[in-house]
Amino acid sequence: MKILLVDDDAFLRDMYATKFQEAGHEVMVAFNGEEGLEKIEKEDFDVVLMDMVMPNMTGIEMINKVQKGPKANKVNCIVLSNQGEERDKSAAKEAGAIGYIVKAESIPSEVVAKVENLVK
Repeated sequence: MKILLVDDDAFLRDMYATKFQEAGHEVMVAFNGEEGLEKIEKEDFDVVLMDMVMPNMTGIEMINKVQKGPKANKVNCIVLSNQGEERDKSAAKEAGAIGYIVKAESIPSEVVAKVENLVK
């Protein structure tokens, strides 16, 4: 899989990128939603994993923009966040996310497995 990982926390972003690479996936990273959208315009991704809380654009706003863009049917959006409230999960699903993973509930290798299962 080709994955774009969008998170403003450099430590977490790099840790998850490493885990996905170790599992054989190609990974690119972005600091925020705007940078992520620029990369989506230029490259094709199977999955975009994004945090909910980022500077300038929330995860929900990013999903909405992806879903309204030319690659809407080609990109699977999955939220990877510490925001675990039901309203956050519902909002992400309503916006078009195919999954919602709470960081604190899964170790990184479990996150990789969950993403792989969601995209099957």
